[in-house]
Amino acid sequence: MHIAITGLGVTTPVGGDVATSWAALLAGRSGIRALPREWAQDLPVRFAGTLAEEPPLDRVEARRLDRSQQSAMVASREAWADAGSPEVDPLRMGTVIGTGIGGVITLLDAYDVLKERGPSRISPLTVPMLMPNGPAAVVGLAHNAAAGVHAPVSACASGAEAVAVAARMITDGRADVVIAGGTEAPIHPLTMAGFAAMRALSTRNDDPSAASRPYDIDRDGFVMGEGAGALILESEEHARARGARIYAYLIGAGLTADAHHIAQPDPEGRGAARAIQAALADGEASAEDVVHVNAHATSTPQGDSAEAVAIRLALGSAQPAVTGTKSMTGHMLGAAGAAESVFTVLALHHRRVPPTANLDHQDPSIDLDVVHGEPRQLPEGECVALNNSFGFGGHDVALAFRSA
Repeated sequence: MHIAITGLGVTTPVGGDVATSWAALLAGRSGIRALPREWAQDLPVRFAGTLAEEPPLDRVEARRLDRSQQSAMVASREAWADAGSPEVDPLRMGTVIGTGIGGVITLLDAYDVLKERGPSRISPLTVPMLMPNGPAAVVGLAHNAAAGVHAPVSACASGAEAVAVAARMITDGRADVVIAGGTEAPIHPLTMAGFAAMRALSTRNDDPSAASRPYDIDRDGFVMGEGAGALILESEEHARARGARIYAYLIGAGLTADAHHIAQPDPEGRGAARAIQAALADGEASAEDVVHVNAHATSTPQGDSAEAVAIRLALGSAQPAVTGTKSMTGHMLGAAGAAESVFTVLALHHRRVPPTANLDHQDPSIDLDVVHGEPRQLPEGECVALNNSFGFGGHDVALAFRSA
């Protein structure tokens, strides 16, 4: 596999575009804040990573799209423009946008309307807005993606799996260009309450910006986030033929499953390690080639420990620079793997790894070189970086990127 990455787009809690988000990450600036909403005051967790900028859509378009679809459109438009808005035969153009939950805000708000005002007041746009494939569909329609439109749903691994599926469309000869990404808009009282009931969320209501602290000894759960990430994937031949700027190459993808528990990771990290090893094997790379890992690193006690075990199991004695950008963005669920793929590509492109915020006292059981305090410079020459994404259900996805 040798897929060119030619365009990047994001909207996140730390910035409404790539440049702003990347600058915030390098500065170690958190996007986690208290929820200024009346409904949040009754919840055990009253903070989250809300979008830094509201989607810049006109009123008509915004009303026809669920918030997850709005974010997907924002990120994909930025990525497409960044790639130079290439002319592509629709039959050679694809779209793969993953989501963990889909249009949950539309679904729950529509149910409130049904209960309070009756079925006659339900919008005919309700079903297209709540469908999990809705974000992929609206992005595909916007770009005449006739080669195929797909919507992986694998919880918090959805965005990363979308990148893997998009790459396979190209290597299988189905498409020359694919918009790949993930999106999520989960900040609603029911989803917040549900994750809190699982004891998955941090409860640091008194200090939201310090709540997400991957690998820290005092971590107590993840922070909910919303947003989207998108990448333009092209066959190298197509990208070079049109003179495109190539940020990096996607060289491998590993997709496995823990087969362990619906919500808890395998503490021995076996499924995750196999995903990392599969991604490297797919890219004909070795553990020693890996200089950087953008870790899943959600800030949960069990998840961070299991991932550290998996990284060590897969990479042996290699000590790549590991970072956890969820310390600043929060956990964007189905968008995380796509947005963090963007951050991984940027780290290779700029040769800088963002620090992990809030790492005051690294858990002594975490045997990793975790970047904190300030950005880390990467070496010159050809480098490989990994992006890990794991999801409820035991989904494990690792993506391997090589510098251009």
